[in-house]
Amino acid sequence: MAHHKSAIKRMNRTLRRTEINKARRTRIRTGIKKVEAAVMAGDSGTAKEALQAVQPVLMRGVGKGIVKSNTASRKLSRLSASIKALS
Repeated sequence: MAHHKSAIKRMNRTLRRTEINKARRTRIRTGIKKVEAAVMAGDSGTAKEALQAVQPVLMRGVGKGIVKSNTASRKLSRLSASIKALS
């Protein structure tokens, strides 16, 4: 357990940042699942809309250090390819 005031402050800050990062990661995963569900259903219109919605969220995650850049690019590329295969 932390004894110094600065250590207690860091501990509290870490807990808060962890919650924020979890929320961001969840938002990204949910968005990707929505795209995948629309692709599985064969609905290219909904899939395109979902992809446009998740793309900025995913790239914001890259900027915040939650997802690596190449990982985000790979996910977007694969989702785009699956939507293109529907058409």
